Amino acid sequence: MKLFYAPASPFVRKVMVFIKELGLEDKVELVKISTTVIDQNADLAASNPVTKIPTLVMDNGKGLFDSRVITAYLDSLVSSKSLYPAEGEARWDVLCMEALADGLMDAAVNNRYERGMRPADKQWDAWSDGQVKKVHGALTALDGMAASFGDRIDAGIVGAACSCGYLDFRYPDIGWRESYPALGAWYAKFSKRTSMQETQPPS
Repeated sequence: MKLFYAPASPFVRKVMVFIKELGLEDKVELVKISTTVIDQNADLAASNPVTKIPTLVMDNGKGLFDSRVITAYLDSLVSSKSLYPAEGEARWDVLCMEALADGLMDAAVNNRYERGMRPADKQWDAWSDGQVKKVHGALTALDGMAASFGDRIDAGIVGAACSCGYLDFRYPDIGWRESYPALGAWYAKFSKRTSMQETQPPS
C-alpha cells in the first residue's frame, strides 16, 4: 500500500497513528507530497479526484479517502486488534466521537487556510469566527467526556488526540488547556504514546 501524506495535516496524523498502533508500518509506503487547493498534485489526483490528503492507494491500485475511510480499512486488516467496537452502542459512540474530532480539525484547518492563504483584503472575519466557534464547541464536548477516557484507545480517542495536537501546532496561543483542563490533563498523558511521539508535525 502507498499513503500520500504531508506531515502537517492532522488527518494524515490520525492515519499515521493508526498505522503505528495496528503494527502496519511495514505494509505502507509513505509518499510525501505538497498539495493545496490552488496548487494540486497531479500524482495525488490520479488516485483521489478531489486531490486531498491523506489518500491510501491499496495493493490493487484503487485509492481510498478520506481519513475515516482509510482508518476503517486499515483496522479491517488486523484481526488481533481493533480500534472500532464491533457492534452496539459502543460502536456508535466511537464513530460519533471520531466525527466530532474530525469536525474540530476540519474547522481549524479551514480557518488556517482562511487566515494563512487567502489575501487579507478577501478574508471574511465572521466566517473565520464561526470556524473558531466550532473548534470551541468540539473542545467543550470533548472536555466533558475526558474523565471517561482512561487508558482506552480507539478511533475516537485517536481523533481527539490528533485534534489537540493540531491546536498545539497551528494555534499555540489559543490556550485550550487552561479552558478545557480535563481534556488537557488526558492529552498530556496520551501524547506520550510512541505513536503520538513519532507522528508529531514539524516544528
